[in-house]
Amino acid sequence: MAIGSVTSLLEKRPAWLVPAAVSAFASAMLGGAFAFQYLGGLAPCVLCLYQRWPHAAAILLGLLALILSARNPAASRWLTILGGLALLTSAGIGLFHVGVEQLWWEGTAECGATGTPDSLDALKQQLMAQPVVRCTDIAWEMFGISMAGYNFLLSAGAGLTAIALSLPGRR
Repeated sequence: MAIGSVTSLLEKRPAWLVPAAVSAFASAMLGGAFAFQYLGGLAPCVLCLYQRWPHAAAILLGLLALILSARNPAASRWLTILGGLALLTSAGIGLFHVGVEQLWWEGTAECGATGTPDSLDALKQQLMAQPVVRCTDIAWEMFGISMAGYNFLLSAGAGLTAIALSLPGRR
């Protein structure tokens, strides 16, 4: 298939296609995260949980854009762009998480202990307040890439594609 044919197909796509793809992609990513957690037994760290919220927002924005695609294409396009930005937000959190996993930088205060306790009671409170999973622990990886890394790569690609295909002038 020639590049001209792909361009022609993209130009003739129905208005509902990109919003539907944003919702479907975000649903698959969120569904995968829940499957790893509840079926695979991999408990998420706090950064894993933070990466899920933008996917939920992208689902809602994509569905709203899908509903409006026939009646108000301009509003649908802008909602789809917002959905793409939500995916890029998740990608950004994923990239930050990769940096924490690789010890390139420290995570948030919720990722682990901060400071040195000055008493046994303070130590006990600090230990009890710790998340079950530390953000530096890589629970699963494939080809040397963690789940946070895959979230970064896939969400960045999907978000940029959704935005590029929804910009005014792209139909």
